[in-house]
Amino acid sequence: MKETITNAGRASVMIQALPYIHRFRGKTVVVKYGGNAMISDELKNAVIEDIVFMACVGIRTVLVHGGGPEIEAVLKKIGKESRFINGLRYTDAETMEVVQMVLCGKVNKDITAMIQKAGGSAMGLCGLDGAMLRARRIKGDQDYGLVGEIIEVNTSSINAVLDNGIIPVISSVAYNIGTDAPAGSAGTAGSMDVPADAGGALNVNADLAAAQIAAALKAEKIILMTDVRGVLKNINDPDSLISVIRRGELDSLKKEGIVSKGMIPKTDCCSLALEGGVGKAHIIDGRLPHALMIELFTDEGIGTMIE
Repeated sequence: MKETITNAGRASVMIQALPYIHRFRGKTVVVKYGGNAMISDELKNAVIEDIVFMACVGIRTVLVHGGGPEIEAVLKKIGKESRFINGLRYTDAETMEVVQMVLCGKVNKDITAMIQKAGGSAMGLCGLDGAMLRARRIKGDQDYGLVGEIIEVNTSSINAVLDNGIIPVISSVAYNIGTDAPAGSAGTAGSMDVPADAGGALNVNADLAAAQIAAALKAEKIILMTDVRGVLKNINDPDSLISVIRRGELDSLKKEGIVSKGMIPKTDCCSLALEGGVGKAHIIDGRLPHALMIELFTDEGIGTMIE
């Protein structure tokens, strides 16, 4: 039997959210959106509604997105096999064209349009716009192709959008500043010191992009939407969620094997954001409708908070 919520019940829920609305009004919250929450229409609509609500109550909301499944689908259509090295997609020139087309084009503009349809105001951006995300190709023992690590985030365009009451929707494609360029200098108009390999796009990890954007904005929170409940004491027991973790506890949790496999890069991104001045980091299950609202505006929350 479907539970019916009375008007009094609805009012009670809104009153419980009021302290959190006051607390976060005027603060910046960066949401990394990806995974299964981008595939299901029901979940997509719920996420977009949450994002619009956050903006409507005065939270400076930044949405950073990936789009791995969509990239994979296009690569399959053109008969190109994906290759991953240490969890990163090997990105040759042809793959980079697909990544840029899918992330900066279709996915970014689809999300922007959904926010508009839900009553919000959004602007689609990517790291190439104003060289917002400045990156160099990853160096090391492995060749990742056109995969970059972000060196610097130029927040001027993001803040300009936020200052006008608009939600920035940012795709994780960065501007290549070149191998030998110092941060803050490459790509400057009229510069004679731009490295020969500067220019063009680099594929960057969306979680890392969100963490570095949050740190550059000195955000109150970063929220990573994933395909698991959060950090679990027992990976086989979904009810063993750890609700709060101190940053200093992460190393011991890794040694104990509690933080392992795909959760390691997630918690590393949270640590990176916290070290950069972000207030708190959250890992939540994007498969649950309105997970953002529950995590932000209730006492219990829904995922793991790292502080």
